[in-house]
Amino acid sequence: MPVILIGTLDTKGTELQFVRDLLNRTGVATLVIDAGVLRPPRFSPDIPREAVYQAAGTSLAAVQRANDRGRAIDAAAIGVAKLILDLQAKGEVDGVLALGGSAGTTIGTASMRALPFGIPKLMVSTMASGQVKHWVGVRDILMLHSVVDISGLNRISRTVLSNAAHAMIGMIQGAGGRGQEPGGQGGKRLIAATMFGVTTPCVEAARAHLEQDDYEVLVFHATGTGGMTMESFIADGLVAGVLDITTTELADEQVGGILSAGRDRLTAAGLHGVPQVISVGALDMVNFGPLETVPEQFRGRRFYQHNPTVTLMRTTPEENDRLGKEIAEKASAARGPTAVLVPLRGVSAIDQEGQPFWWPDADAALFQSLRNWMAPQVELIELDLHINDPAFALAAVHALLERLPQL
Repeated sequence: MPVILIGTLDTKGTELQFVRDLLNRTGVATLVIDAGVLRPPRFSPDIPREAVYQAAGTSLAAVQRANDRGRAIDAAAIGVAKLILDLQAKGEVDGVLALGGSAGTTIGTASMRALPFGIPKLMVSTMASGQVKHWVGVRDILMLHSVVDISGLNRISRTVLSNAAHAMIGMIQGAGGRGQEPGGQGGKRLIAATMFGVTTPCVEAARAHLEQDDYEVLVFHATGTGGMTMESFIADGLVAGVLDITTTELADEQVGGILSAGRDRLTAAGLHGVPQVISVGALDMVNFGPLETVPEQFRGRRFYQHNPTVTLMRTTPEENDRLGKEIAEKASAARGPTAVLVPLRGVSAIDQEGQPFWWPDADAALFQSLRNWMAPQVELIELDLHINDPAFALAAVHALLERLPQL
């Protein structure tokens, strides 16, 4: 199978040819896709730019007539991603390597984000030393800073491009490459779980129980990106079950904190029929940065300074009422077996008697909202326990195991 090389061959052709030739000399097959639009390509690609824009539902001529750089980049990103997905469906993608500036990075990473976990993805970019979340998203994309602009071959660019090529060779030929399938070690089934610092005892105990039952547990830190990544793993069919103990990202999305995982959080398992156990971990808090960054509208609320860079704000009864309804509605829409576990004595390490976020009325509003809106087919399990009690972790594990299909 070839390594797919992506670039604009009118502006980055010399550099991409250098990488292609190095890979070919080491016995690695390549397939070059040209995403250029202006001048003729520096060398003949395997897939020309005309095919790229056709795959995007337009034509090279139409894009050139429009003379709109932004629209051209968008079309190229769509077209390249579609072509690579078609190749991947036929088993013809061993890895993807792209290079470019902001435009080339946009085009190259669009296709990388569309590919499943495990396929080697390497982006050589002038933008890689800054904020790369926009390009990486939740995928396993390796960003390599080009150090100098990708504009001609010199002692610096040759070194960077050579390192990129050899990194790709290592990923596709090494023991950690495509031979390691996402299904886990020794055929173990994967369980996805969510954790925050204030729910760590619960999730760590649950993980230990599941590992004793021969499951492999992927723990995602509920910091926004963590939740989005877990949702993507579920949608890709990589996990057998979900232990969604820590749904705190819903509070940030609803109230306006900085760790939101977006509106689609808590939907993938339901849409794909994956067995899930949901709880309300850390729904007592909304996350902000340093205290001075908290929006003015929240002044006067109850806060806890977790550290100098993290400020937690207690959710109110009204906010918890809405959060309970959201969880109940998403759980009730699930196509697979679902249970919701409620720890009646507190939802985080700082939500218990004597701790700064202990507010029984706020918790009661959350719990009552779950009761009000939950559909009959979803088992609502209320336990007179704190979320970090060992017995709660064990109950969560048993609830999930009861819903997993037997092999």
